[in-house]
This record gives sequence, C-alpha cells and structure tokens, in this order.
Amino acid sequence: MAAPKTQLTDEKVADFLNRIPDEQIREDCFAVLELMKQVTKCEPRMWGTSIVGFGSYHYKYASGAEGDWPITGFSPRKQNLTLYIGSGFPKYAELMEKLGKHTSSKSCLYIKRLSDIDMSTLKKIVQESFRHKKKGHQC
Repeated sequence: MAAPKTQLTDEKVADFLNRIPDEQIREDCFAVLELMKQVTKCEPRMWGTSIVGFGSYHYKYASGAEGDWPITGFSPRKQNLTLYIGSGFPKYAELMEKLGKHTSSKSCLYIKRLSDIDMSTLKKIVQESFRHKKKGHQC
C-alpha cells in the first residue's frame, strides 16, 4: 500500500496562516485556530501543505489502507473554510440547526466566513466531536 499523501510536516502553523492573502479569511483562520487550541488543549500541527490539525489518531480500513489523521482541524480552501469534524454530523443535528449558514459532507463542515455562524455553537460541535474522537488517541 502507498503511504497517504497528507502527513505531518514541520512547517509552522503561523507561517502558513500568515501567507493567506485574503485578510478576512486569514482573520477567520486565526479565530478558528484559537477556538480549536482552547477546546483541544493540543498544539496545532501542519498536515500536508494546507491542513491545520489538532491531535492525531491511527485509522485502518478494511481494504488494508491505513495512516494517521488529525482528530480535528481546518483548512482555508478556495471556496470555503473547511473544518474537519471526525465524528461526523448526524449526532449533532440540533447544534447544526443553530450553527448558521454552512454546508457539510460526511465529516467536513464548510463555512464561507465566521460572521455567518454562531461561534458558541461551533465551539460546542468541536468540543463534542473532539471528546468523542479523542478516546484512546493523543495530542
């Protein structure tokens, strides 16, 4: 099996975020960085070239593919700020209704700008997901 493309790097998170050209996106990313640091109590690390991750866990699929991935994290993508919520969203239906303007997939939350959402609700989603996913894993 080939190794996963997205792996931990030694790049400094602040250096990555400070290179974001759009001031509003950069500010939103620093706000999410602080929220996730507060919730997780983990130091942020760069995964690949564009993911800021907190903690890590090892996965192994039935296919035999395996690797490591952050317990939670985010990435400033071209269309949205993407937050990785590893435990998925079905168990957070009530919170998702209160969150504000967003879209989601299986375990990704897509937000255009933080001003579109309720930050206390986002914090609760990150807290619950991290608590669920962290069991047996590390910072």
